Amino acid sequence: MPVNLKGGNEFLNPPLILNQHLNLVTGETVADLGCGSMGFFSIAAAKIVGPNGRVFAVDVLKEVLSSVAGRVKVEGLDNVETIWSNLEIYGATKIPEQSLDAAFLINILFQAKKHYEIIKEAYRLLKPGGRLLVIDWKMLDTPFGPVKNIRVSPNKIKEFATLLHLIKTSEFEAGNFHYGLIFIK
Repeated sequence: MPVNLKGGNEFLNPPLILNQHLNLVTGETVADLGCGSMGFFSIAAAKIVGPNGRVFAVDVLKEVLSSVAGRVKVEGLDNVETIWSNLEIYGATKIPEQSLDAAFLINILFQAKKHYEIIKEAYRLLKPGGRLLVIDWKMLDTPFGPVKNIRVSPNKIKEFATLLHLIKTSEFEAGNFHYGLIFIK
């Protein structure tokens, strides 16, 4: 039986992905939706957007948010705010609507059942012209990570994005085991 590595963010390079693929810049407001206990992308984003930018680290588990808050404090970052939310409920995330320059869904869709609702919630939070970064496990049999039948294909995500009128701007290899997609609102 495959070992679940909690999403596999250990296999990703957040600074590279955020700089070279998403083109994140100083002063932007972003949200890491489903940030996970290590907050890899939240912390990398906070360093990129700098003191004039803002990062919302969002998760459904309060202990995860406590862990991220601790890591943020150790890193000396004061531009990260943790927010508890169930992303599967449209309108539940307490971030102003249409306020984000970018939102990230990193390795969370395979853990959920309501994929469309999660993408729709991200869409609600994005400004017109805002970018959505989706990274999840490739549809491969691997000796680790989630079992193949719960992984979400990039084609399924593209279908949902089309329903929301998101435009795909890029598709890339996010690592040996993950794909990446970027959409614009």
